[in-house]
Amino acid sequence: MNYKSDKEVRVRFAPSPTGFLHVGGLRTALFNYLFARKNNGKFILRIEDTDRKRYIPGALEKLISTLKAIGLAYDEGPDIEGSYSPYVQSKRINIYKKYAQILLNSGNAYYCFCSEERLKKLREEQRKRKLNPVYDGKCRNLSTEEVKEKLKKKIPYVIRLKFPKKGTTVFYDKIHGRVEVDNSLVDDQILIKSDGFPTYHLANVVDDHLMKITHIIRGEEWLSSVPKHIFLYKSFGWEVPKFVHLPLLLNPDRSKLSKRQGDVAVESYLEKGYLPEALINFIALLGWHSADDKEIYSLKELEKNFSLRRINKSGAVFDIEKLNWMNGHYLRSMDIKYVGEKAKPFFEKAGININDNEKYLKVIDISRKRVPTLSQLVEFAKKFYFDLEFTEEYRAIIAEENSQRIYSYWIKKLKKQENWSEDEINLLIKKTMEDLGVKGKELYFPLRLALFGSCTGPELPTIIEILGREETVKRLEKLINK
Repeated sequence: MNYKSDKEVRVRFAPSPTGFLHVGGLRTALFNYLFARKNNGKFILRIEDTDRKRYIPGALEKLISTLKAIGLAYDEGPDIEGSYSPYVQSKRINIYKKYAQILLNSGNAYYCFCSEERLKKLREEQRKRKLNPVYDGKCRNLSTEEVKEKLKKKIPYVIRLKFPKKGTTVFYDKIHGRVEVDNSLVDDQILIKSDGFPTYHLANVVDDHLMKITHIIRGEEWLSSVPKHIFLYKSFGWEVPKFVHLPLLLNPDRSKLSKRQGDVAVESYLEKGYLPEALINFIALLGWHSADDKEIYSLKELEKNFSLRRINKSGAVFDIEKLNWMNGHYLRSMDIKYVGEKAKPFFEKAGININDNEKYLKVIDISRKRVPTLSQLVEFAKKFYFDLEFTEEYRAIIAEENSQRIYSYWIKKLKKQENWSEDEINLLIKKTMEDLGVKGKELYFPLRLALFGSCTGPELPTIIEILGREETVKRLEKLINK
């Protein structure tokens, strides 16, 4: 479904630099990105860093690098100049103060001089009475003279929204449909904190208007804040944008996805060896489905097929097993050289010498058929690079007379010629059966153990092709009389 309007579609992803990029944040960014691309619009990255208590140095740079690593290119942002710079809210403080003053002048906001101690006590009393903790309006109707006197005395203050307490607020959400909220339940939200910084509610409304945002696509947790935001838009005489509140991400037990129950950081999944393409594909299907219910999509295909109409209202379960399946599919189907490049940091970290590129790509190819992530490729591949270690059970098999006979026989045969093709190895296996009178696991278990460190694994010709004749003979000789 394309968005029909004379206006250019403009959407934004507006995270706070308070640590890692949450997978829920990635989905919000992705859906904004896809909607913009589908409608030839603009995707903006805006940093909402006005909560200075939660600000973490370096988090902004990490967030930007993660978005770039995952492949989501924004059109305007902190490091990409646009018409509405700056795109970091802490650099826009004077703008918010200007609009807060407009609200004070119009009577749609007021100074609140209540101490934190009083507010804490108020909240505790409300909770004891099982009431929704909201401000009681003590400073809502202070006279002009009282306000001037308190300001003169430099009593600390915040600026609150003077939200109407009568009637209801009705709005339409693209996913949730018609929503009606009783105004008496809406708090007089703080707009400017005592430190002079704005809260999310004022800053995001002001910025969304000034940056000409047409659609606000964000998490469902902000749905209850919409009445406050609509009141702000109307107080300024601004057009209200379209609202799209995405369903919650859930754990398999249907609880809200949180770091207490597992990894929720996008960086963590990249560090574990999940491919960006697989993560994007997986995240896209958390709450959205296409008309044909396909499961594998490239980013370009998602850009073409995405529509708001196909976003579900109910929560989406983050199923790690499905992510593993999907990542395994990408590992197996993508160009081997690309997978090799992506896997290199994992091999280098493990201390594996991959200078022999031909061998390296062969190892990648055989490994990716058996494991779902780049990090697990390394664990499988170590058997081709490092000395093998054996359990007591395996040592017993190696020491058996039958195993020793096979090793001696193979050493003698392999040393007679330089190169061995797959057909020649299979012929050697057949000849071993005939000359030594062994077959099945009596033959394969000892050989796989000697060459791969396990009774199960790739076919013998494949193992020998990767190891090469010299290393194959070396591994067999190590086990003679062991």
